[in-house]
Amino acid sequence: MRDAERNDGAHLLVVDDDDRIRTLLKRFLSEAGHRVTTAADAARARGLLETLGFDLLILDVMMPGEDGLSLTASLRQESDVPILILTARDLPEDRIEGLRRGADDYLPKPFQPEELLLRIDAILRRAGAQAPPNAVIFGEWRYDVEAGDLRRAGRPVKLTTAEAALLSALARNPGETVDRLELSKRTSEAQERSIDVQVTRLRRKIEDDPRTPVFLHTVRGVGYKLIASPAPPV
Repeated sequence: MRDAERNDGAHLLVVDDDDRIRTLLKRFLSEAGHRVTTAADAARARGLLETLGFDLLILDVMMPGEDGLSLTASLRQESDVPILILTARDLPEDRIEGLRRGADDYLPKPFQPEELLLRIDAILRRAGAQAPPNAVIFGEWRYDVEAGDLRRAGRPVKLTTAEAALLSALARNPGETVDRLELSKRTSEAQERSIDVQVTRLRRKIEDDPRTPVFLHTVRGVGYKLIASPAPPV
């Protein structure tokens, strides 16, 4: 069981050209309670960063095309997202170069998975990663994530179990794109296409004009996002 002080539910991006390592890291980190997205190279990682929000990046140094050090330096010019570098090279000058480029930590291969997890948790604590909101507001709407309670101007609106699961999955990451596969996992929908059906039904309840949604947006080719803000305590 994970330690209670660890940062559960962080969204991690693992970038490594080794299929086996990507698969192993995704499985281990997912079992540890994190959401994990993977990319085989820097180009794919950049595409994901344009549409998804991440709490931490795990970058391999040696990749075809743009390497991890170059990607780190480039990202640091526009983002302060935490970065952990993985590399087979363990010379002091390599570690120094990685940190100089803007990495938050540096872990040489091979490594123990538990050490990686502890380093991730330490970085997230330093970065002050926030827990998902208990409730969100959008327009006249307020949604209590834990209770599955949706209200418009204080008046309750009934949701089906599937609609509440979908809204909760989106509300835990307000303003961020959540891909269809992740939504299908969180809502127990066996088919990603079923998510589209549930989104249509949910829009009929929360949008004045479902054909031109204001709150529940489609991110073409990726998934959906809810334009909302964490609700102040009541």
